[in-house]
Amino acid sequence: MTFKYRHLLALLLAAPLVFAKPHDDPATPPPAVQADDASAAEAPDAAAQEPANRFAQDIMLQALGLIGVTYRWGGNSPETGLDCSGFIKYVFQQSLNIALPHNAFAISRLGEDVDKDALKPGDLVFFNTLGRRFSHVGIYLGDDRFIHSPSKGSKVQIVRLSDAYWAKRYNGARRVTHESVAERSPILNSLMAEARESVGKKGKKKGRAAAAKKGSGKKVAAKKAPAKKKRR
Repeated sequence: MTFKYRHLLALLLAAPLVFAKPHDDPATPPPAVQADDASAAEAPDAAAQEPANRFAQDIMLQALGLIGVTYRWGGNSPETGLDCSGFIKYVFQQSLNIALPHNAFAISRLGEDVDKDALKPGDLVFFNTLGRRFSHVGIYLGDDRFIHSPSKGSKVQIVRLSDAYWAKRYNGARRVTHESVAERSPILNSLMAEARESVGKKGKKKGRAAAAKKGSGKKVAAKKAPAKKKRR
């Protein structure tokens, strides 16, 4: 199945999940509308939640459209494959135009902490799968499910958060927004620059040490070289 048709199929499957509304009981008459202080106070809250719900829908639809894409370490395109953080980066770039780093741990430094019992669709869920915290990431869909690009030899898929493997390795969750990324990006960029600089310095030191060792080896070899016999 091509990526195009897989995306259309995912949209059809996701529509009931994303846009479903509570079932109305025909035997129960609708409540009377009262213009009191309580309803007036609730109106701004509903208006504030609308953009968040729309963002969650955009994230989920984009993510579901990638079901079946092959895992590829370092991959950042559905055509060639996606790893776990590449999958997250692609979804947020395409759905919300948010540029995230291509690294699960770096992504975990962004956004707002979310308690497990307060998870909402579109939140990022993190796991320890490589012996270190925040080494894997997926997108929460609701109803105890999340979507992710698992590992080599697998494809983007939906699994349950309560499955024994994932429940044991769960590290926490983040809610990423434009504001949270803008607020923490300078700090994150500074930390990543320092890390790259540190790695670069270590590489240079190792290079100089290797060169010095190689040079000393040549001198020792030169000293041990047998003297040439004089011709008679």
